Amino acid sequence: MLKAIKENLGITYLRGTGQGGGGYISEGEIYNTNKGKFFLKRNSKPIARQMFDGELEGLKAIIATGTIRAPEPYCVVNNRKGGAVLVMECLDMNIINNHSATLGEQMARLHLHNLEKIKKYDSHSSFVGQTQKYEPVRQFGFHMTTYCGHFPQDIGWCNDWLVFLTRKLQQQFSALDCEYGDREVRELWAILQLKLPQFFKDIEVQPSLVHGDFWSGNVAEITDCPVIFDPAAFYGHYEFDLSIAKLHGGFDKQFWDSYYSLLPKAKGWNKRYKVYKLFGLLLEWNHFGSIHRPATVQVMRDLLW
Repeated sequence: MLKAIKENLGITYLRGTGQGGGGYISEGEIYNTNKGKFFLKRNSKPIARQMFDGELEGLKAIIATGTIRAPEPYCVVNNRKGGAVLVMECLDMNIINNHSATLGEQMARLHLHNLEKIKKYDSHSSFVGQTQKYEPVRQFGFHMTTYCGHFPQDIGWCNDWLVFLTRKLQQQFSALDCEYGDREVRELWAILQLKLPQFFKDIEVQPSLVHGDFWSGNVAEITDCPVIFDPAAFYGHYEFDLSIAKLHGGFDKQFWDSYYSLLPKAKGWNKRYKVYKLFGLLLEWNHFGSIHRPATVQVMRDLLW
C-alpha cells in the first residue's frame, strides 16, 4: 500500500506521525513525506474502494466550482490487508469559529454555482459556441456512486427531482423494512409518497451541487477560510443540504443570515425541510438503530396531517 502511494505521489519516503483522528466510518492519520504532509484516510471494509472513489470525485467537483475550500484529494489505493486508503491534502483544521459568516456565504455560492450557469447558458450569453465544459448540469444525480455513511446513494441521473428524491427515500425505507419490518412505517410511507408532490408545487427545482452530508462535524476552518470535507456529493435541491445542517445543529445565526442573504427561503420551504429531515432521520435509524424511530414517525405524521 505505501509503495503504491509513493508511486502515485512521486515521493521517496512516507512516515506516519500517529496524529490524526477517527470517525464512525473511517480512520485518518497524518504522514510526513519529502513533499510535505499528507492525510491518509483508511477503511478496511470491502466497500472502501468504492466509497473513497466517490469521495474523491465529490471533493474534486466541489473544488472545481471555486466557491469554497475543501481538501484536495490525490489518489485512492487498495490496501493489501483489506479495504482502501484515500490520500489527500493535509490541512491544519480547527472547529469553525472565526469564519461562520463566510461559510454561509460560500455554501450559498456553491449551491448557486450550477444554477447561475444554467441561467447564463439559457440566456445565450457568453457560453454560446464554447466548449462542452461550460455547459451546466441539467439532471439530478452524479457521475458515480457516492456514500452517505456506509450507504451507497441511489443517485443515478434523473430528469425529475421528485422521482430522484422518492428513489433516495425508498432506498432508506427498503433498508429499514429488511431490518425491522415496521408495519406502521411502511403504511405511513405508502400514504406519504402520494402527498410528496404537494410540497413542491410552488417551486421549480433545478440541480445544485450539494455536499450531501452537510453538518457541523464535516466543517472546519483554517487560518484564512472555512473548509468542508467528507462529502456525499450529488446534484440535487440545495435545500437538502440545509435540512441536514438544521437536523444536526452547530451553525450559528451568522451562518444562516449570511446564507439567506444570497439564497433566501423559498415559498413552502418549511414543509420541504421536514421531507429532507425525514431522509436524515431514516439514515440515522439505518446507521444507529431504532432509537431514531420515534422522531422519524413523528415527522411522517407531521407531513401527513
